[in-house]
Amino acid sequence: MNTATQHLVKCGIRPSVQRVAIMNYLIGHNTHPTVDTIFNDLRPEIPTLSRTTVYNTLQLLVEHKAVNALTIDNHTVHYDAITSPHAHFMCCKCGKIIDLKLTHEQERPSELGPDFKINNMHLDYIGVCDECVRAAREK
Repeated sequence: MNTATQHLVKCGIRPSVQRVAIMNYLIGHNTHPTVDTIFNDLRPEIPTLSRTTVYNTLQLLVEHKAVNALTIDNHTVHYDAITSPHAHFMCCKCGKIIDLKLTHEQERPSELGPDFKINNMHLDYIGVCDECVRAAREK
């Protein structure tokens, strides 16, 4: 059983060809892709794949906490196979999204006492990445 199939089963999702392909794609592409990116990249491999299938599969994966949906850019949902707590940085020039490790303080704010139960958190940074800053300097 491959990693994607194991992950689906662990999350209570029945594997299918499309689900395994989409999960494999997300595991192998830490680029925080969109529905359209996944659809366009997998379509040559799975000609019967539809955009609706990709969308519905991603919704199922999110519901079962197999992946995270990111709404960092307010226009498009991006998907992330890394479900452990971490933050994101999005470049407002090139649109690249990168993962950032959290410090212990970021994982649990000190203002929340021990009786608070955190189910989910989102910490997003938006700015200009180093590559875009360098490119702007070179102009």
